[in-house]
Amino acid sequence: LQTPLNKTKKLIGEAGITFTNAFVASPLCCPSRASILTGKYPHNHHVINNTLEGNCSSTAWQKTQEPKTFPALLQAYAGYQTFFAGKYLNQYGNPDAGGVEHVPLGWDYWVGLERNSRYYNYTLSVNGKPKKHGGNYSEDYLTDVLTNMSLDFLQYKSNYRPFFMMVSTPAPHAPWTPAPQYQDRFKDLKAPRDPNFNVHGKDKHWLIRQAKTPMTNSSIELLDEAYRKRWRTLLSVDDLVEKVVKRLEVRGELDNTYIIFTSDNGYHTGQFSLPLDKRQLYESDIRVPLLIRGPNIKPNQTTGLAVQNVDLGPTILDMAGYNVSKTTMDGMSFLSVLYNGMSFLTTWRTDFLVEYEGEGSNVSDPACPLLGPGVSVCFPDCVCEDSFNNTYACVRTVAPSANLQYCEFDDNEVFVEVYNITVDPYQLINLAKTIDQEVLEKMNHRLMMLQSCSGQSCRTPGVYDARYTFDPHLMFSNRSHRRNRLRRA
Repeated sequence: LQTPLNKTKKLIGEAGITFTNAFVASPLCCPSRASILTGKYPHNHHVINNTLEGNCSSTAWQKTQEPKTFPALLQAYAGYQTFFAGKYLNQYGNPDAGGVEHVPLGWDYWVGLERNSRYYNYTLSVNGKPKKHGGNYSEDYLTDVLTNMSLDFLQYKSNYRPFFMMVSTPAPHAPWTPAPQYQDRFKDLKAPRDPNFNVHGKDKHWLIRQAKTPMTNSSIELLDEAYRKRWRTLLSVDDLVEKVVKRLEVRGELDNTYIIFTSDNGYHTGQFSLPLDKRQLYESDIRVPLLIRGPNIKPNQTTGLAVQNVDLGPTILDMAGYNVSKTTMDGMSFLSVLYNGMSFLTTWRTDFLVEYEGEGSNVSDPACPLLGPGVSVCFPDCVCEDSFNNTYACVRTVAPSANLQYCEFDDNEVFVEVYNITVDPYQLINLAKTIDQEVLEKMNHRLMMLQSCSGQSCRTPGVYDARYTFDPHLMFSNRSHRRNRLRRA
């Protein structure tokens, strides 16, 4: 099978375990990265979008959340030397939040990209000092710069302390600039033509209903070209993985090092006629790869256990021998699964939360005057990928007896979407109007619980867990921070 990550699959996936059900807590860079670092859902770390006002790398985030990230705990309590290189949070380096002089707590060696994804002509904060890069491939191509800095860290770090390194490539994020040697690869590649490609989402929330179906030829050409470019940028990431693994091997450290490969969100290319973006509740946007190798992990394993990016911090702390129950993290460690496989499943949660708070401009886009204010990312062809009321929360259930998604929108319609992923993996049929009322009520109740959960209460039994108890009174109590909004459409 043609893929840009062959070496990564071989060196991490085949050498360890591949998760086929890995999800994010929010399908957008900044909230998702904040969830990885803190082990918390967005409603607890309060990073809601990619803006400074949305708490992305704000001074409030720096004061309240950075001291509690898993790297800060690894450094302070487990004696780790820590290294970060790459994209941190989209607003990192903003002069209104400390600029590039701010080095987040928890990092001994810090190479942070100022602001958002670039491949050339960017500034790095190297331990709080700005270093500008230009447009010369051999000196400035960001994926390779991160590779070389990572190799240097491995070469020069102390051999007497354990280490943690986080290499965060912007690739395959826009602007999708491939390395010159890869710019002609995958010439005939097209975005996958899945059953939900370029079809009208007529029973979906209004933002999907407004998409132009069928898409224009220019939109299709744009998304196919973007798909090719994204794959090309990943070839350099594949090289990075190979070089880091080889360096660990040469140093004799490979066998006692865990290596985790994952992403901060998925991406849609033409699903339901939305050309290019994330920010939607569908599988294309909320699923991510997750491959892990390391000590005591048997090779060539695949697991369908549903894990989420809030689980990465607890798992890494567990690997380091830190007592995860001392944290306020919402996720849970899946280290036992890495060692014991699925025998651990009886105590694993059967569902989790996905939440997103939409962004919209309060002025009309001059390119799309008919749309009015409140929408954003209306490109190409005035198809908008986001709006202020594209605000939703979902319970995603992965249990032996159910593979479901239940979502509610905070909009005028109080729109509900429900999918049975087992029989409808491409989410073509919204069951909200036909599903049993009692199931809807239970899912609504569960969603309200998860939206106000914190720490241990985020890991309580789900609707499809035998230990679940349903108390309809709770749906109308004052405890919930949202009024009960379930109603028959």
